[in-house]
Amino acid sequence: METVSIIFSEKQKVEVLKQSFDATLGQTEILCAAITSLISTGTELQCLRGVFDPDTNWSSWVQYPFHPGYSMVAEVMEVGANVQRIQKGDRVFVENAHTQFFKAEASHAVLLPKEISSEQAAWVNLSKTTQLGVRRAELFLGETVGVIGLGLLGQLVTQYLYLSGAKEIYAMDPAESRVQLVQDRPGIHRLAMDAGAAKAQIADETKGKMLDVVFDITGHPAVLAQATQLVKPLGRVILLGDTATPSVQGMGRNVVSNSVSILGIHALMNYRGWQHPEMADLFLTYLMQGRMDVTPLITHRFSPLDAPQAYDLLVHNRSSAMGVLFDWTRLGVES
Repeated sequence: METVSIIFSEKQKVEVLKQSFDATLGQTEILCAAITSLISTGTELQCLRGVFDPDTNWSSWVQYPFHPGYSMVAEVMEVGANVQRIQKGDRVFVENAHTQFFKAEASHAVLLPKEISSEQAAWVNLSKTTQLGVRRAELFLGETVGVIGLGLLGQLVTQYLYLSGAKEIYAMDPAESRVQLVQDRPGIHRLAMDAGAAKAQIADETKGKMLDVVFDITGHPAVLAQATQLVKPLGRVILLGDTATPSVQGMGRNVVSNSVSILGIHALMNYRGWQHPEMADLFLTYLMQGRMDVTPLITHRFSPLDAPQAYDLLVHNRSSAMGVLFDWTRLGVES
């Protein structure tokens, strides 16, 4: 069987290739046809850029040729003999790379309800990552919280924080276009500036108390030191963006003197009894209830054949895009 795949053949080079693969199913596997997949802009652009410190998660994970992507919605074409809960014709979310046809373990697939569109469901993986970040903060009702970086993860974190009962949320990003995508709700302060510039405004609005919790979702090595300046004594900084160059990352001057906690969280973790299937189900429930909304965050849709142009847009004008999807159903029309 042949499949069309998007590949980073080397640093800063995107190719769309037709490849052969064995479609023979194991007893617990499913064969899938891609419907839509979401580019994880921060992670995938870092993988494409290829600049990593040695002995980091990045340097051990990214080997070229590299198959990017882990946010896929697909239709089930066939099921293995021992697969029970998934049937041919079902739609599923799978943490799979950007490719047209693929096999997956049925136990790793999220069966999607009919009320959820494929474009909404493509956000499941990022919804779990951000849910983990909010859980890691162990928020208390009425706390004041900052979010630095309003890309895909920052947008979702802000929505979760609103649901979690934060009294005030300061959402920060230098790009006005990103700030405007944050939901305009009572208690959410949308600041089109970086964290360093936001310090004076936050100090003024909190009467010098500063914030209980700050999320650094940028992955930029310079931002952690800025984030630690925004929290009050005994405040918490949640690192949800993993820098590829920790050798140039500093903590800031007041971490010890103000007893600031720096808490990391990784997407592969479970947290305090919450497993990935339950977190995915919670996100889908919030979507169906209308308590979360990702549709306004979708800004671009590309054919997979235009993947080089999609990544070129993100490399050269990232702030102009948010949710960027590959529509795999176009391949049948364009072939």
